[in-house]
Amino acid sequence: MAETGLSLHLPYPPSVNHYWRRVGAKTLISREGRRFREEVVGRISQLKVKAISGPVRVQILACRPDKRRRDIDNILKSLLDALDHAGAYEDDSQIWDLSVEWALDIENQLATCPGGWALVTIKEM
Repeated sequence: MAETGLSLHLPYPPSVNHYWRRVGAKTLISREGRRFREEVVGRISQLKVKAISGPVRVQILACRPDKRRRDIDNILKSLLDALDHAGAYEDDSQIWDLSVEWALDIENQLATCPGGWALVTIKEM
């Protein structure tokens, strides 16, 4: 069976620490989180992607937006939820294999792409 897939170059996702906001008794996606999700939805809709329905492998290469220390796992919630919402796959429970790594050449990356980015590859397994 041939693998089908999708590669996306996305803006740097908001950290899980900035993804949620409390408003009274409600917990909502933050303004930053909604903007990021809308950006991902827009990019995927331009590609006219059909959601993958089976198990998927997701690979993420992320470039930090600056030199501050960051926990790599904090970008996953907003990124995976946005991809789900945009229709890259039907539900993020389909992710059977997930890898995430930092781009190593941060000095060069900061010069060429300020603000950071995430390169996401999704493949049907």
